[in-house]
Amino acid sequence: MAMAGGSDDGSPMMEMNMTPLIDVLLVLLIMFIITIPVATHAINIDLPAPDPDNPPPEVDPITNKIVILQDGVILWNAEPITQGGLVSNLQESLNFAVEPELQFEPEANASYEISAQVLTLIKASGVTKFGFVGNEKYRQFGSGG
Repeated sequence: MAMAGGSDDGSPMMEMNMTPLIDVLLVLLIMFIITIPVATHAINIDLPAPDPDNPPPEVDPITNKIVILQDGVILWNAEPITQGGLVSNLQESLNFAVEPELQFEPEANASYEISAQVLTLIKASGVTKFGFVGNEKYRQFGSGG
């Protein structure tokens, strides 16, 4: 039985068999890949420290109201609050025996992006007693009929 490229006359083949060489190279490649250390990319971020002189507004055990102002300021019970303070207040409100009601009222020209971010924070916090208030101010009455 003849191999492709060889002859059947009994003389030695002049071509080198590449299969064992390729097998050895593949094994070496796999060993090299396994021994490479996992690349970890660390980014150092300087996070702002909480300001002890300006604590976030307190959480009311009955009703809390979030208002988004036209200039992008977030108010918690009529006091300005950051998004980080909002998250901590939302978590604190869940610690009461009865969860307080959370009301959300953006102003007419408030930023949609900030409103969406605040709603995302509220949803992620797990608050269940939530409602939109003040929408009746924006109702447009028809000409009658």
